[in-house]
Amino acid sequence: MSPRIAGLCSRCIRSQSIPQTNASFKIALPFPRLATRSHIESTRPYSSSRQAHARSTEGRFQPLVPPSPESLGRAQPAKLYPRSIKWGRRLLYISVATGLLYTLDKELYASALARSLRTFGTGIVVALDYKINFRPEPWFGGDIVDLHRRNAQRLFELLHSNGGLYLKIGQAIAMQSAVLPPEFQKMFARMFDDAPQNDWKDVEMVIREEFGGRSPEEVFGVSFTNEPGYGVMEKKARASASVAQVHWARLPDGREIAIKVQKREIAHQVGWDLWAFKVVMKVYTTWFNLPLYSLVPYITERLMLETDFVNEADNSEKMAKLVAGEPRLRGRVYIPVVYRDLSSKRIMTTEWIEGVRLWDKDALTKPWLGGYGLGSPGVNGTPLPPPTTSTRVNDGTGALKPERNDWRGRNGKGGLGLSLKQVMTTMIDLFSAQMFLWGLVHCDPHPGNIFIRRQPGGEPELVLIDHGLYVSMTPKFRHQYCQFWKAIMTFDNKTLSEITSAWGVKAPDLFASATLMRPYEGGDSSTKKRITGELKGKTAAERHYEVQDRMRQGIREILSEEDNFPRELLFIGRNMRIVQGNNQFLGSPVNRIKMTGSWASRSLVEDKNLSLSERFANGWRHVLFRFVLFSSDVVFYTSKVRQYFGFGDGMEDEIEKQMRFIAKDQFGVELQHDVFEG
Repeated sequence: MSPRIAGLCSRCIRSQSIPQTNASFKIALPFPRLATRSHIESTRPYSSSRQAHARSTEGRFQPLVPPSPESLGRAQPAKLYPRSIKWGRRLLYISVATGLLYTLDKELYASALARSLRTFGTGIVVALDYKINFRPEPWFGGDIVDLHRRNAQRLFELLHSNGGLYLKIGQAIAMQSAVLPPEFQKMFARMFDDAPQNDWKDVEMVIREEFGGRSPEEVFGVSFTNEPGYGVMEKKARASASVAQVHWARLPDGREIAIKVQKREIAHQVGWDLWAFKVVMKVYTTWFNLPLYSLVPYITERLMLETDFVNEADNSEKMAKLVAGEPRLRGRVYIPVVYRDLSSKRIMTTEWIEGVRLWDKDALTKPWLGGYGLGSPGVNGTPLPPPTTSTRVNDGTGALKPERNDWRGRNGKGGLGLSLKQVMTTMIDLFSAQMFLWGLVHCDPHPGNIFIRRQPGGEPELVLIDHGLYVSMTPKFRHQYCQFWKAIMTFDNKTLSEITSAWGVKAPDLFASATLMRPYEGGDSSTKKRITGELKGKTAAERHYEVQDRMRQGIREILSEEDNFPRELLFIGRNMRIVQGNNQFLGSPVNRIKMTGSWASRSLVEDKNLSLSERFANGWRHVLFRFVLFSSDVVFYTSKVRQYFGFGDGMEDEIEKQMRFIAKDQFGVELQHDVFEG
């Protein structure tokens, strides 16, 4: 060490003030340390000989000697935590198995198992909530309104999250929501929004799976690079529903087609979804003592058929033949042509329809600017006019189809210039013929499935699409249904009771009101008296609870004899409710009840299964029946006059007001029919 550095070190050492304490310090030094008495005593225990030796050598430098093994005592075994390791290993196994199961379920079964578990979880929560809190003063969570609101939100989120057939079930609930609490009505009104569409890769995979591995280019003869001699196809869907989505394409021969492609996950989900539906309905049937489960097999069968596009094509062609053979509908109703060679179980190809959806009231009624003596593009099955502009390369934006809006005029403010009365008359004639004349009923006629076109003479043409959900009526049941409707219109309570008894229904008044979509007062009103009796003097909450509990008893009476109840009525009632909603949406331009009853009576005259004498007798009764219907016309035109001068609404709205008044004033519940809002 240099003298300068040594001097600096010595000055630093002198400048430090080290306090003296009783604490002992262990400082690791690179040379032997001085063993003092305090240090030796702090390193006990030592043997006595070693202690004596240490005292004899006090003051001398000694090396640090480790203690002997004997002085350390007996060794302790390591703590292994066997229970923690055991449960940790189990948790690891469960996590790995759950992750593997989730991955397999998602990749191979389109999350069918997860959807089912979500269904069971929500179903149990809703059931428990109603089981505990459905009482005048709920134990938890506010009042009955709050109970309905939170469970409506739970069910809506379940149906929307699961998608697929769950959306179809949600739409079915929405169409019947007029008899549900308002909280459910507001929630389910959003079920008619377009469903999310699948990516093109999924669409292409379904086409390959259905056509033996061939690509869309090979199946439909299209090109995505505008090669000469080939057709074109849009990769982005023009419409997307719960089960399928529709793509536009033009074939090499110039025909424009609609390609309905089933969503790829549906094939994996449908079995699980229907199984979950059965389980939930079984639990609810047992828990709430409602005879619902016996209806489940028929409902699931209909829903299963709706995913089979071969069945849909069959229904479409049957309906086209029936319409063509009926002079009262021929030229007024059109069913699109199905191209069987381009269709399969999950692919359905039809001609493309240019028309106005029923819900576009302005486009239906605004003045026609398309030229004198001309009609809508493609009306009466005529070929669509070729595009006037060159087609762009398909970049996936879905902008290849030519827009044929010349009939709207230069400023785009024109319409079809049609009479809403003619539109609704055609619709009621079509669905009445299906129910009373043919016994083959389209059960999903919501506004999205109905197009309207203008014929060259200015009359409307109704185009009916989406033929997946149909029911067939036996001749006996169809005859009974005709008699049932006629009995309702003529207050023939004896016939009404006989028919409803044959169907196992013990509440004819309630069932007749549900069929008419208005209060039925022609019977003895025993059902209404039982429902509204003994409510005086009770609070609003008590009345609300009592009436809903008695309405549940009414459902038991309607379905009291489950084996005799015609399952077809479930979907026929759906058809009637949708047609009523369509008429109300358009401002009630026609007397729906009179027209439907007239078709029921006339069909008894035209029934070829009856003898000539029976048909003659029914013909005479039909003449008398027309006079009975005159009173219905008086009510209808009175409401039209009031509506014209601004003193009231249409007939359907007046009927709704009656239903709401009776329900709120006597039943203590609020009804709403705004199923197309949202």
